[in-house]
Amino acid sequence: MKLTQVKTTQNIKPEEFISNHMKACKPIILKDFVEQDSPAYQKWNYEYFKKIAGDTKVNVYGSELESIDRVASKPVAETTFAEYLDLISTKTTEYRLFLFNLLSIKPELKNDLYYKDVTKGKVLKWLPFMFFGGKGSITRNHIDIDMSHVFITQFQGIKRIWLFPWEQSDLMYKLPYNFHSLVNLQEPDYEKYPALKFLNGYEAVIKPGETLYIPSGWWHYIQYETEGYSVSVRALPSSWLEKWRGFKNLVIIRHFDNAMRKVFREKWFNYKVKIANKRAEKAMKKAS
Repeated sequence: MKLTQVKTTQNIKPEEFISNHMKACKPIILKDFVEQDSPAYQKWNYEYFKKIAGDTKVNVYGSELESIDRVASKPVAETTFAEYLDLISTKTTEYRLFLFNLLSIKPELKNDLYYKDVTKGKVLKWLPFMFFGGKGSITRNHIDIDMSHVFITQFQGIKRIWLFPWEQSDLMYKLPYNFHSLVNLQEPDYEKYPALKFLNGYEAVIKPGETLYIPSGWWHYIQYETEGYSVSVRALPSSWLEKWRGFKNLVIIRHFDNAMRKVFREKWFNYKVKIANKRAEKAMKKAS
């Protein structure tokens, strides 16, 4: 597996960004996507979050590697938001929050973010998501189901993100009818999954104030180097092919997979693993 460092830039013009990154499907780290005079940089911290939403109940999630056959892992505990923030700020833990969006619970926080929109209005600023995780937590290697472009901005802590283009899906043993990979990229088993040797991706380490642009349909494997949180916004897919893939994933594929899982259970998962291995073997021969 080969990883190239993602380059960093600032003051990039929209025309250059759209041409060299959105259309070219090339990741980049932007140092000024969220403008430095945004109130979020002065107001936001764990104590502030505890003050405005500390009593909110949250589901806590553990390692996704233990539920590789699932569309989404199940929560391992329930606590308050304040207790969770105290946990990740005082201990090393892989616990993270999933499907908890503080920006939806407290929509006024959206006003604390000023964006330098390099997409000429394509960014969905009204639909941000917020992610929290402890040091050592990960989000398994996956593609976003809607095939959107993603801009993920780090506000506290450090994230290490590995990126791979859509075209390398088979080399990563993508499970058919799912949107995640079968393998643990942190500890690759090259004997069991030899196609991983032919992966050619990117690595991005993002720090507070930096934004990683992830092109539509790209795989991303997110690792929390420290505890912290980030905000992501999306831009709709650029091409009709990407839009069709996103629509098909949302409306057809995920529902089909859920139905087959209920009917055939373990047999369905074993079938998908078999197909993933066959496709990886074929892709490996082509790459070698």
